[in-house]
Amino acid sequence: MRQARPRRTWQTICLALCLTWSGLVQAGQGLDRTPRTAIVSAFEPEAVLLRGQLSQPRTHRIGGVEFHTGRLQGKPVVLFLSGISMTNAAMNTQRVIDHFKLRRIVFSGIAGGVDPALHIGDVAVPRRWAPYLEGVLARETAPGRYQPPPWMDDLAGPGFGPFIPRSVEVRSSRQAHTERKAWFEVDADLLATAERIAQTPLARCDARQQCLSQTPRVVVGGNGVSGAAFVDNAAWREYAFNTFQAQVLDMESAATAQVAYSNRIPFIAFRSLSDLAGGGEGENEMHTFMTLAASNSARVLLAFLAQLHD
Repeated sequence: MRQARPRRTWQTICLALCLTWSGLVQAGQGLDRTPRTAIVSAFEPEAVLLRGQLSQPRTHRIGGVEFHTGRLQGKPVVLFLSGISMTNAAMNTQRVIDHFKLRRIVFSGIAGGVDPALHIGDVAVPRRWAPYLEGVLARETAPGRYQPPPWMDDLAGPGFGPFIPRSVEVRSSRQAHTERKAWFEVDADLLATAERIAQTPLARCDARQQCLSQTPRVVVGGNGVSGAAFVDNAAWREYAFNTFQAQVLDMESAATAQVAYSNRIPFIAFRSLSDLAGGGEGENEMHTFMTLAASNSARVLLAFLAQLHD
C-alpha cells in the first residue's frame, strides 16, 4: 500500500523562507548585490557632509538605522551612522556586513588628539587600533599598589591607578580557536592609498571664520585607541600617549576594526582632531571646532575614494 505524502505546513514553508533569507544575509546580499565601500560616521554632523554629495541615493532602514546607498567620487558606497559608543559601532558594523556586499569599511569622523605633536584640525590615519579600555580593575595590595589576578596573563600595558589594560577575546573564521588581540591592523593596501593623498589641502577656518593658528595636515601611520569613555583629562591623555603611543582616541574605530577583522573585510579610519582630549587650555574645544574637523575628515575621505580602483 502506497503511503500518503505528508502535506507541507505553513510552518515548513516559513522555515524554508527564513533559511533562504538567512543564507542571503550571511552572503552579504540581503539588500543588493553591488560591491560597495561602507563609510561609517559616529554621529550626524560627520555624515551630513558626505550624504550631501551622494549621487543616485537610496535609503534602506534596518533595525532603526538608515543605510544610504549611492555613489561618491563615482564609487558605489553605503553610508551609515554607527552611533556613539563601542557597542553601537560593533552592532551596526555587523549590520552593514550582514545586509550589503562590501569591498571595504572606512570610518570618517572626529576624534580627540593624544600625541602632543598633533593639532586640532589635523587628520590622523592610524595603521592600527586598540580597544584600550578593555582591562581589569586590580586589587589594591598596598597604598597605591595594584595587583591583577595571578592567572591573568594577557595584560597589554602598565596601569593607570587600579586600571590595567588587557587584550580582547576574538572569534573569527581566521582561527580555529579563540584568539586574544590587543591591536587590530588596518589594511596595508588601503594605508598605502592613504599615503598617496597625504598632501590633500585642509581647511584652517570654518564657515563662521573661526580659524586655527596653524594649517592642518594629514598624518598617516601610528596608533589609534578607542574606548567607551569621552576623554577630557590631561593626565589620562598623557597615559594613553605614553602607554599606547597613540596619536588619537575615539569611542568607535577599534570596535569597527575588530568586527571587520572577524569578517575578513579590509578596514581603515580617517579621524580629524576636534579637541585635544584634555590637553587644550581652558574648556574642551570640541563644539568650537567640530564642524571644521568633520569637514577635513570628509575632504580626505573623498580624496581617498577618488584613488580607489573598484
